[in-house]
Amino acid sequence: MASRAVCPGSFDPITYGHLDIISRGAKVFDELHIVVLNNSSKKPAFSVNERMELIKEVTKDIPNIKVDSYQGLLVNYAREVKANAIIRGLRAVSDFEYEMQITSMNRVLYEELETFFIMTNNQYSFLSSSIVKEVAKYGGDISELVPPQVEKALQQRYIKM
Repeated sequence: MASRAVCPGSFDPITYGHLDIISRGAKVFDELHIVVLNNSSKKPAFSVNERMELIKEVTKDIPNIKVDSYQGLLVNYAREVKANAIIRGLRAVSDFEYEMQITSMNRVLYEELETFFIMTNNQYSFLSSSIVKEVAKYGGDISELVPPQVEKALQQRYIKM
């Protein structure tokens, strides 16, 4: 049986921290579904389709990646694509508490689904999409935080504002 994992997130926008987790996860699993979820508590800079296109662009050299979006419970998406694992990135101990609660609930809803936590590379431990958007909004240099395609998209987005 092929191993299939889901790497969920809002990816608004995708950063080098996300790519670190994605590329490492893609080495472990036969197939990795990057699923863009719409977080209703956040005001996104990019539409779901725009985020998916950016992810496809920056992961095009990773052959076992599939990019998708989903509205609803992650476990239902995992069932639909027959995934046996979820990959979650951790930046700090503070991330673990929240992720542990989500993992426990997912386990109640879909017992066969395992969650794998990957610690991000230390150089990205401070990095979040929110920080990137804030720096970009005020014209700061984000070239070491996001791929060039994302940097360009952010510049275009905030110049229009």
